[in-house]
Amino acid sequence: MAHVVIATWKAAPGQEGLVREVLATVAPLNRAEEKMISFDAFEDHAAPGVFVLVEKYTDAGGYDDHKATDAFRTHVVGRALPALAERTVHTYETVV
Repeated sequence: MAHVVIATWKAAPGQEGLVREVLATVAPLNRAEEKMISFDAFEDHAAPGVFVLVEKYTDAGGYDDHKATDAFRTHVVGRALPALAERTVHTYETVV
């Protein structure tokens, strides 16, 4: 079964553009990862600056591999996370 990660990022005031830029940068890099099945990022129309990331991996190890990439460390940890007011991450396994 696949391993799914759903993260919600709420940009700090004035940081929405930076978060969008980071997501645009990492999306193609994420999608090229060997164990990543899909990566999609959405912005809430009712709450601009709130982003939902849906990531699907072949297995839990794929998520571990993802977090170890230079792109994750540089762009997510180094740039996006400091620009967030809130962040939640939930992991799931597909059942069907």
